[in-house]
Amino acid sequence: MKLQQLRYIWEVAHHDLNVSATAQSLYTSQPGISKQIRLLEDELGVEVFSRSGKHLTRITPAGETIIRVAGEILKKVEGIKQVAQEFSNERKGDLAIATTHTQARYALPPVIRSFIAEYPEVSLHMHQGTPMQISELAANGTVDFAIATEAMDLFSDLIMMPCYRWNRCIVVPKDHPLAKVGQLTLEDVAKYPIVTYVFGFTGRSKLDDAFQEKGLQANVVFTAADADVIKTYVRLGLGVGIVAKMAYNEVTDSDLVALDASKLFKPSTTKIGFRKGTFIRGYMYDFIQKFAPHLDKKLVDQVCAHPNKAEIDHLFEGIELPTY
Repeated sequence: MKLQQLRYIWEVAHHDLNVSATAQSLYTSQPGISKQIRLLEDELGVEVFSRSGKHLTRITPAGETIIRVAGEILKKVEGIKQVAQEFSNERKGDLAIATTHTQARYALPPVIRSFIAEYPEVSLHMHQGTPMQISELAANGTVDFAIATEAMDLFSDLIMMPCYRWNRCIVVPKDHPLAKVGQLTLEDVAKYPIVTYVFGFTGRSKLDDAFQEKGLQANVVFTAADADVIKTYVRLGLGVGIVAKMAYNEVTDSDLVALDASKLFKPSTTKIGFRKGTFIRGYMYDFIQKFAPHLDKKLVDQVCAHPNKAEIDHLFEGIELPTY
């Protein structure tokens, strides 16, 4: 059994069983991958993939377990490489982050700028997607960190740490009736069509919960993953927008009015997560603390030593999170 063979079955499984696409991504040949997978199956005495002719059709039950273990082995091998890199050159390496549009557009730019200035030899890679996609990328080791508000609790392989709390605002054109309301209520908002985030994005569940608790029906007529897109359709008169407060800029959005919604919706917490057992290099600790200053190395190490969710929650008792 070779590490190369484990890499091949892992990559094929994560390229929708497309051996050709896998070969392109690994800069190798399709026949070479197929041959190594067959050799591994012969050695193990079980099939990892079912086939129809030359095409892989599905992962077998045995293959599901083998691929999961292969992923764990490959992650440990990557950890060994990172340990060696940390001792050979602690300021050089790679850092991959997966996050949502809101975080990438509004929360992360000053952090990224500061980090790159301090670590010019670290290659930084950013992946954007839904919270579920982001969490999966961190759980399977494709990225080092996931930064999101939703979905990460669903992945037991992830260690998650709270970074900051935030709430929403209602954005409307300056001449909109809501702009003239003194004390905004959820009932006021429910009278109008709503333009907001796709379900599963950026605290959307808290928004839906607020309307349900009041017995109100939110007339959501348009959803998007991008706050800038939401504001565009608010400008077109499609409805009132509900976005993260940080997504409103007084200069670039001067044609819109942002109405405080902090009393209408419960605050959400953005978290940073990484796979259990991840070797955290020095510059990775620094990135975490640049994003969330209260997450210093000592606290991160304590969290890694107590990865149970209840224990992590206990560690953060009494810590006042920043609010945006």
